[in-house]
Amino acid sequence: MQPRPQARNARLLPGPRWLYIAAFALLIALLEVFMRYARYVSVLRWLTLSLFAYVATVFAVGVPWQTVALNLVVPHIEWTGSYITVLVAVFGTTISPYLFFWQASQEAEESHLSFRHGTRRLPKLSKNAFRHIAVDTMTGMVMSNLIAFFIIVTTAATLHAHGVTKIDTAAQAAEALRPIAGPFTFLLFSAGIIGTGLLAVPVLAGSAAYAVAETFHMRGSLELPANRAIGFYAIVSAATLAGAALTLTSIDPIAMLFWTAVINGVVAVPIMAVMMIVVWRQGKGPTLPAWLVVLGWLATALMAVTVGLLGWSSFA
Repeated sequence: MQPRPQARNARLLPGPRWLYIAAFALLIALLEVFMRYARYVSVLRWLTLSLFAYVATVFAVGVPWQTVALNLVVPHIEWTGSYITVLVAVFGTTISPYLFFWQASQEAEESHLSFRHGTRRLPKLSKNAFRHIAVDTMTGMVMSNLIAFFIIVTTAATLHAHGVTKIDTAAQAAEALRPIAGPFTFLLFSAGIIGTGLLAVPVLAGSAAYAVAETFHMRGSLELPANRAIGFYAIVSAATLAGAALTLTSIDPIAMLFWTAVINGVVAVPIMAVMMIVVWRQGKGPTLPAWLVVLGWLATALMAVTVGLLGWSSFA
């Protein structure tokens, strides 16, 4: 019988769960609908500091760094269906399809703000503009993967090392850390969970709204007031409230997140292929350097091979 963490009703905060869920969902929806984009982006940027709680958590627990370094160089690979499924899920959280919509829409918003509040001239597709986008994207990817690395190391050195291999909720993960690594680690990990939720929910809801608005040619922008983009903000609010409603059901949230990541990994393959075909074409504007095109196709091929292995393991 495998060890289990605290009961499913574990809580990070005292009081009824539905009250916190309703308060967080309402706060996030109101901020996205009524706060101007420029100010709201600054709020999200400050919230990213909460992610460093995971970094601090690593140094608060005993981590065998020699073992970590060895497994980074020589990873343990299993040709099993469960291992490949987890691998696809990891890829799906790294290159999520919704990020394509959010990144492109965010760059469009930033360009629009530069036009309105800057030189009053339309932004040009110059090399400097693309260099700024490239630096911004690479910085974000490096930081996000670094945070993910620290989360993996923390859970491996604490929960997995003590036989805790089944987690139903994020609260259970934090509670399971308390007797293993102490109350300080519990507080750090809990702060990271709350901050990540406040940061991720508006991004997911905004990405869904941008994707639907672009698909159906609706007016949509976080810079527009609510009365000029009613449909767009209705999607934002509906996505936020739907996510909050799901947490009140009996659905296992960790399993839901896991299988969503798997679906993201599968769906990302055709999207990446189409994206690479688009950027590979020679146009009038700046083109990508050859090395970046090669890396893009290699990443697409790696994702495709991994998804193919998942399909083979499922039907074998």
